[in-house]
Amino acid sequence: MDVLADLLTRARARGAVFAHSTLRGDWGLEFGDEQPLSLHAVLEGELHVETDGEAPVRLLQGDLLLVRSPSPYRFVHRPGAAAIPVADVADAMDGRRYESPGDGPATVVVCGAYSFDGSICDSLLAAIPRLLPLRGVSSTEPSVRVALGLLAEELQREAPGQPAVLDRLLDLLLVYTLRAWFAREDAEAPAWYGALDDPQVGAALRALHGAPSRAWSVADLAAEAGLSRAAFARRFSDATGQAPLGYLTEWRMVLATQELRRPGATLASVAREIGYGSEFAFANAFKRHHGVPPGRWRREHAVA
Repeated sequence: MDVLADLLTRARARGAVFAHSTLRGDWGLEFGDEQPLSLHAVLEGELHVETDGEAPVRLLQGDLLLVRSPSPYRFVHRPGAAAIPVADVADAMDGRRYESPGDGPATVVVCGAYSFDGSICDSLLAAIPRLLPLRGVSSTEPSVRVALGLLAEELQREAPGQPAVLDRLLDLLLVYTLRAWFAREDAEAPAWYGALDDPQVGAALRALHGAPSRAWSVADLAAEAGLSRAAFARRFSDATGQAPLGYLTEWRMVLATQELRRPGATLASVAREIGYGSEFAFANAFKRHHGVPPGRWRREHAVA
């Protein structure tokens, strides 16, 4: 199990919002902070991205933008232009397509906004800047160009199975975009992402994520890596910044927060799901890691 794929799958990442917008004349759109991660691609023309307290960012045809959304932001045809909330244009949309009133050259933008369950993707989101423009990536990266073309084409029609198609295409674009970002020298990728480049450590990580409830020992993981126990422990710690079993415990505790949100889950069922022999062992480990017992954590994080 690839670690990035595991994060996206377990977080139940879904494209909650999609839009294909053709914008002309004097236009501006304001996006709220409802979605934790959004991806935008400029297919034609140009636009400016504004956030409070920061200089506008100009995007041109071929650029991609990832937005981690703790606060609103605006797309405008020129800096300082008025912007209307995207929620206010819903009545003017044709399915997932929107065309603004006005004349002149068009700016065409494809947008997809992610929603995640729980906090499983927090380490990934923390590695992404507030605004991440990637210049010309849809022009220079064939894989991005193909996936973006398929997404734009799918948004121009209505067809059976479309939500599943859109979700998977957005997954592809997100993965390709993250690869492009983490390959840059100025990027600070999560430690586990860089560790995947190490064949031995990567093999252990994939095995661990493929079966997190297994009673792993350092010797078991070393065997997956094809190294001696001592050599593996050193190599894993150097690559990830954590001891192998410390990494396993932390990942189990992240999974536990997701399982505790599941309707009908008991402490015993959560313990079994993530690899603890009893609910008491699980509760002790959870309290050591999160500072509160799992029952209290669940009550404090109950979905209203």
